Amino acid sequence: MSRPVTLFTGQWADLPAEELFPKVKAMGFDGVELACWGDHFDVQKALNEPGYVERLWELLKKHDLACYSISSHLVGQAICDPIDERHECILPPHVWGDGDPEGVRQRAALEMIDTGKACRKFLDAGKAYMATKPAGSGKAVVNGFTGSSIWGALYAFPPTSQAYLQKGFDDFGTRFKPILDAFEKEDVYFALEVHPTEIAFDIASAQRAVEAVKGHKRFGFNYDPSHLGYQGVDYVKFIYLLGERIHHAHMKDVWWGHGTGEVGVFGGHTDFCDARRYWDFRSVGRGDINFEEVIVALNDTGYNGPLSIEWEDGRMDRFHGATESCAFVKGLDFPRNQIAFDAAFDKSNQ
Repeated sequence: MSRPVTLFTGQWADLPAEELFPKVKAMGFDGVELACWGDHFDVQKALNEPGYVERLWELLKKHDLACYSISSHLVGQAICDPIDERHECILPPHVWGDGDPEGVRQRAALEMIDTGKACRKFLDAGKAYMATKPAGSGKAVVNGFTGSSIWGALYAFPPTSQAYLQKGFDDFGTRFKPILDAFEKEDVYFALEVHPTEIAFDIASAQRAVEAVKGHKRFGFNYDPSHLGYQGVDYVKFIYLLGERIHHAHMKDVWWGHGTGEVGVFGGHTDFCDARRYWDFRSVGRGDINFEEVIVALNDTGYNGPLSIEWEDGRMDRFHGATESCAFVKGLDFPRNQIAFDAAFDKSNQ
């Protein structure tokens, strides 16, 4: 059986779940990856409000949708970041608090620990229903960001030593180890979406992030080729090098080399869809990512979790785009072969 194709609801958080879920089903999706914002998944309600997770599963059942993971990108961003006024716009009030930067980081870390607990409670509540759906990886996964204290040192001037950069990885390791230990108790995995502004944004920094948490078994990646391709990173090689730590996969497309020559890979402080841009996100199948190679590599490395479409294309209606993206991924995905294709010629198998 091919993998389930789900929709990441983060870009749809303006729509309440009750309105969104029937649309997700109508667009052809098998399930959702629930964002921990909007009203799609509330961590504190999941932990503290009787009946909350059961009602959410009833809504999913009503529309015949599966759910394999939840995502906490916004809170995760605040765990290691230098905090400024932009973070207030993305954080729950109880995490932002008085806005004191270190207090925000510590509260964000506690909220992430709670997110792991809420993920376990939610998925446990849905076990009987999910037994009727494609199995996926069988892992409980929280996808998210980490933030980074050293993203501002992306370019090596003023002169930036490796010792300076190592402090940033050490800070990440110190802040995330208690989170990962808590996830271990809940049998939940944290999957970092490798992405500019995070502690890991390419292969080299992803490997260094693994080292920073001393190879903690609960730390891994939410694979997304779109954030690698336009940087010039080999997004297929990422799968082969780090496949054992890929706990979830986003299908998102991007094109690059299509601008006017006025804006480079760093974006030029322009908005998405500015015609001058060197790169922009595209509806899946309309960009430069070779998804055939991605699927083959995921098969080769044994990934059997969902393929979750994170739909972003500022030039296209999102319902049209998500519908065509779902059909594209379903048409491209295929299950791994279980026997050698030339087994018919081997008399020992007859």
